[in-house]
Amino acid sequence: MEQPGDLDRLRGWIGRCEQREELLAAFPTRALKATLEAPYAGDGEIGESLPPLWHWLYFLPLAAQSSLAADGHPHKGGFLPPVPLSKRMWAGGRFGFESPLTIGARAVRTSTVTRVEAHRGRSGDLVFVTVRHDIASDGDACLWEEHDIVYLAATGGSVQAPATDFVQLGAFNREIVADEVLLFRYSALTFNGHRIHYDRRYATEVEGYPGLVVHGPLMATLLIDLLLRERPSATLAGFEFRALGPVFDGRPFQLCGSFERNSNVRLWVRDEHGHKTMAASARLAA
Repeated sequence: MEQPGDLDRLRGWIGRCEQREELLAAFPTRALKATLEAPYAGDGEIGESLPPLWHWLYFLPLAAQSSLAADGHPHKGGFLPPVPLSKRMWAGGRFGFESPLTIGARAVRTSTVTRVEAHRGRSGDLVFVTVRHDIASDGDACLWEEHDIVYLAATGGSVQAPATDFVQLGAFNREIVADEVLLFRYSALTFNGHRIHYDRRYATEVEGYPGLVVHGPLMATLLIDLLLRERPSATLAGFEFRALGPVFDGRPFQLCGSFERNSNVRLWVRDEHGHKTMAASARLAA
């Protein structure tokens, strides 16, 4: 990536805003409950609260088919800056939960580009873009989210395992083997056209992965799912996660958690080799 001119141009996107309004329909929550077999979720009736992170089923960008790039994402530009690096991934996020979003309510999401930064990593140039989302319903603030996106150059070869140390299991754990159907259903529910999640030929031959990539947001949702299975009555005040490496379909991975002091919960994903591929923490309401 050329510097500093390119970066100055991209930073011109900081402060850009867009707003989406949506009726929080019942079907997406019923479909995700069926997909995750989530015992803590309601039946999708009007007035029921959405579990944490299930707001990702709503406010989805509806890009026209002709506007998609070769990877299945919309072409760059528009609301997000046109970063001149070919790969983009969800790097992490931070959340504050203030009041529940409920099925049948109207909600408004206001999104703002807040950060554009360039770094040099082991694999080359990296650009991080952060977008803040504020969601309100009936005039009341419900949650805020800071969404980190990382852009990087195509490697042109095989993808290496994450450079993280071996990590133990937690006080409570659950093993998952994500298959093509789970990844397809989650892609469909979130209207995510990124081909690394469902097109095996593209994922392996073009992007160099050994299999289909499990969505970062799906793994974050599964970590919350693990916590709520362990403590169904828990109410979250905050959550954050950071993706450390990819997880692939057909390979077992463990969702792990441990309760700590001051209503904090440490959560992580451990791949089949024992490497940590996602680090997360949750803060429970008093």
